[in-house]
Amino acid sequence: MAVELITKEDLHNFKTELFAEIKNLFKNHEPANNKRYLKSHEVRKMLQISPGTMQNLRVNGTLPYTKIGGVIYYAYDDILKVMQANRVHHK
Repeated sequence: MAVELITKEDLHNFKTELFAEIKNLFKNHEPANNKRYLKSHEVRKMLQISPGTMQNLRVNGTLPYTKIGGVIYYAYDDILKVMQANRVHHK
């Protein structure tokens, strides 16, 4: 059984890589080009939900939307508010 020593430099490098990965994950969940409004397919992809769930969020009033010429738009800020309002805190 080989013993490996971990140095402070190893830990520092690990921390740097970990923060870079976390930052990348958050960046990937932001809307492209920092759009203010998103279409349904963009919201479904972002939240990883089905078209039926998306419709339920509209119908029950959970997620506000705007319909223009048959296209449904969602304000990015409204999506964030809904996510924050439905956040579950475990103890």
